[in-house]
Amino acid sequence: MTVIMPVRTRCPADLVEAIRTATRQHADWQQTADLVARELRVHLPGPDVLTADERAGDPDDYRCHVLHTEPDGSFSVTAMVWRPGQVTPIHDHVTWCVFGVVQGAEYEQLYMLSADGAHLAEVGRSQNSLGEVSGFAPPGDIHRVRNSGQSVAISIHVYGADITRLGSSIRRVYDLPVIG
Repeated sequence: MTVIMPVRTRCPADLVEAIRTATRQHADWQQTADLVARELRVHLPGPDVLTADERAGDPDDYRCHVLHTEPDGSFSVTAMVWRPGQVTPIHDHVTWCVFGVVQGAEYEQLYMLSADGAHLAEVGRSQNSLGEVSGFAPPGDIHRVRNSGQSVAISIHVYGADITRLGSSIRRVYDLPVIG
């Protein structure tokens, strides 16, 4: 499992304020993800929100650098750094999530849990390239992300919770057979 690195103070103020404005609308989770995604598209920072050492990644696992946590716990902004070949487990989230790719590309596989809970079915795939922004909310957010490219990939993620208090944005890891 990835390590959550300490909170940084280098998150652009305009991005933080835009997320605050979006989350204060108190919409449902999917609507909030859509509102935050719209703001992230406008305010997507570059990879330089991280130091050169942070941007290099870690050879052992992808890294999550916390850039901002809202004092009331309503959201966190992180930068995820993926070296080639690094991959998450199949998982879902505790809350809504929005991400934007700021370097490289990330490959995502989407899954659905069978009615009996005995297996997963792959229901979609996408490659998220530089500048692409997307958001989602539970239920229906079971996925796996990997860097299948030849260079480091970096993405900005916004979660609807204080992940430093929770320890992770992951609700459940799925270790089930995949059908299809």
